[in-house]
Amino acid sequence: MTGPGFVPTPVAQLPWKITLLVFAIGAFGLVVLYSAAGGSVSPWAERQATTFFAFLVMALIMSRFPESLWKNAAFPVYGILMVLLVLVEALGAVRGGAQRWLDLGFIRLQPSELMKPAIVLATARFYSMLPVREIRRFGAIWPAALLIGLPAGLVMMQPDLGTALMITFGGITVMFLAGIPLRLFIGGALAVAVAIPVAFSTLLHDYQRKRVLIFLDPESDPLGAGYHISQSKIAIGSGGIFGKGFLHGTQSHLDYLPEGHTDFVFATMAEEWGLIGGCLLILAFMLLVRWGVGVGIRAQSRFSRLAAAGLSTTIFFYVAINLAMVMGLAPVVGIPLPLVSYGGSAQLTIMLCIGMLMSIDRANRSATRTERI
Repeated sequence: MTGPGFVPTPVAQLPWKITLLVFAIGAFGLVVLYSAAGGSVSPWAERQATTFFAFLVMALIMSRFPESLWKNAAFPVYGILMVLLVLVEALGAVRGGAQRWLDLGFIRLQPSELMKPAIVLATARFYSMLPVREIRRFGAIWPAALLIGLPAGLVMMQPDLGTALMITFGGITVMFLAGIPLRLFIGGALAVAVAIPVAFSTLLHDYQRKRVLIFLDPESDPLGAGYHISQSKIAIGSGGIFGKGFLHGTQSHLDYLPEGHTDFVFATMAEEWGLIGGCLLILAFMLLVRWGVGVGIRAQSRFSRLAAAGLSTTIFFYVAINLAMVMGLAPVVGIPLPLVSYGGSAQLTIMLCIGMLMSIDRANRSATRTERI
């Protein structure tokens, strides 16, 4: 059996519209990395292209899996990643003063990245098992809080504040959408606000405290801890409306902008493509998140609705935190711009989210066709 134009049905049924959108974002990211390297495919664009296309194929393969697979795998995957996070503390490789990776020989694995979608699946699975009448009781809160708090605490020990926040945000989003009373979130926010001074002085490392202080006053150390934010603002502002033109950026090419191919890749892009390029990229991400939220709205089961919404907001948090960081609206926490920043770990996480969303979307469309018949 084939689709229109003698295209095989499995190929015709692939989510081509969203695939093209993801491809467009990733391809634009390769262009930015090409420019960041001074007009060369090495060392970043070439490697990024390989991992991007491999992970895109992986996402398309995942789209053919039944959504029940993610439901049944939620707790086992969470448990495996918890074991890996403990192993990171005991045996993890140290890079840049942080212990976040497991060196397996053929690959250097960062379990905390995989925990971002895993926490969404685990909390969604928990609330899908819980009777609706139990949602407003204490028994609906503490198990989910434990599911979220354990990996977030282990990640904080690595230390990796940005990833710990992402894990926490993903889990709390699912809790909120599951129907936990709003007053509990307000109470929790107030408790966090009271605890911030204590956490700031006792839990954060020196470099993390310095990042927060620099965020509040970047000009206090423009050549030291505030250098990243200051140069990022200069790069974005100097791009103006239309940008300086492809391969004509100065902040990144003259090495004024640190990490211009990873965390601060948006500043590299904005300098050359300007406000218009930045807005178009943000629009593309908005369309991606909007599609993911739509998948959740159309989902047939409680687990699918919660998982799709949580996976979509995970992508949103990636984009929002990175943009706020490079514009000086949030402390520097090391969150890359998905599909654009150089690196495989974050790209893998985003593609896992997209692949599972495609799988849930396919189940939705199949259920809709069945109802029509």
